[in-house]
Amino acid sequence: MNAPADFALRHDWTTEEIVAIHDAPLLELVARASAEHRRWFDPNEVQKAALLSIKTGGCPEDCSYCPQSAHHREVKLDRVELMEVDEVLGAARRAREAGADRFCMGAAWRQAPEGKRFDAVLEMVRGVRALGMEACVTLGMLNEGQAERLVEAGLTAYNHNLDTGPEFYGEIITTRSYEDRLGTLAAVRRAGLEMCCGGIIGMGESVRDRAEMLQVLASFDPHPESVPINALVAVEGTPLDGRPPIEPLELVRMIATTRIVMPKSRVRLSAGRSSLSREAQVLCLVAGANSIFYGEKLLTTGNPGVDTDAALFAALAARA
Repeated sequence: MNAPADFALRHDWTTEEIVAIHDAPLLELVARASAEHRRWFDPNEVQKAALLSIKTGGCPEDCSYCPQSAHHREVKLDRVELMEVDEVLGAARRAREAGADRFCMGAAWRQAPEGKRFDAVLEMVRGVRALGMEACVTLGMLNEGQAERLVEAGLTAYNHNLDTGPEFYGEIITTRSYEDRLGTLAAVRRAGLEMCCGGIIGMGESVRDRAEMLQVLASFDPHPESVPINALVAVEGTPLDGRPPIEPLELVRMIATTRIVMPKSRVRLSAGRSSLSREAQVLCLVAGANSIFYGEKLLTTGNPGVDTDAALFAALAARA
């Protein structure tokens, strides 16, 4: 789908404007977001992306939501060092056979390493691309040389989420600054990689905090090609254990607002989807989401099974 030639994407949204969009009457908000979606995308097309943890646990960061942090010692999690290349590519083949066309690989590092481990990641990227799939990685902070090597290997996109707005950020993470995250995103952009960057709602932040995150993302020129919107999965043993799940319509509002502010970006309905009814997921898609993570696990947390998603896509299909 193509927008009119005179259609201009905005990079100057204010936080106040975004809050006003978010808080509009729900039916009006969803209708506006759906119209923006149709301007840029086929509304019946939903990308299926698979996500694999290629190195699990032991991360030195203290992200309050994350079960992979070494700071959260009460979390029950098996630590796994970097997987073998063949094992990862086998998982990618299975994901492709199940219908995924994007394969995302996550490693619990603060900073992408140098040496043999990074060389192995490059080999994984090459292998995924040889399967005809898009390849995305999230490896923590990244320098420009590493970004350039990932480009040479054929990487499609680099994921590095902001998580939340800059004012609330310090309540969630203290071991990495907001500026650190922005620096990695700048390196990704300079290398010519697509940017996959979004955040999490349901961590105790305000609507304004959510709007501030979207304002930062929309200020990038171009906008991030991919914006994952996650609902907190409160894992036992993490500091956010016990937080109540968000109301599904909060997620609908966040997705719709993201679609309006960054209409050309692919909006990913990400973590927390397993707690949503099929109807709530469909409403998220109507509101502008056009990608889901496909498969029974997202790094270390649960996700709807393939059979459940097959039923979802069957419900979305045209009836004979």
